[in-house]
Amino acid sequence: MSDVTVQRLDDGFDRWDELLTLILASFAYMNGRIDPPSSALSLTPQSLKEKARTEIGFIALDGNQLAGCIFCRPEAESLYIGKLAILPSEQGKGIGRRLLTLAETTALERGLNALRLETRIELTGNHATFARWGFRKTAENRHAGFDRTTSIEMHKALI
Repeated sequence: MSDVTVQRLDDGFDRWDELLTLILASFAYMNGRIDPPSSALSLTPQSLKEKARTEIGFIALDGNQLAGCIFCRPEAESLYIGKLAILPSEQGKGIGRRLLTLAETTALERGLNALRLETRIELTGNHATFARWGFRKTAENRHAGFDRTTSIEMHKALI
């Protein structure tokens, strides 16, 4: 992992097609497992560019290859974590933990004392991973039109 660098997404970034490919590859295992389907499927290079303009985005690069990303959105009490994605071939190398550590720093710099995320109810492996990283389940939610829980909310206190 020593070759992996992390940088903030900014106006100089121009690899939106590759970033979309990374997110879709990372989320592909969810296809057919979660209902409703992931919002990642509706992303476009242009919508990612806009997301990076309105949120705080970071990418991880392994050499010149996009290896991971995270999008953070400040809220009243916490920093919301979305689209944490690691290229399948790069998973297990600590990139996700490194991106979340950067999110923690970002939250604290903005006076926010927690991270918040949502993960689908069916993805119990994600629940366990986030729990190992210090998150705890705080709510069950449902998407519009569903009469059952479709996701859980998890928080990580930073102070």
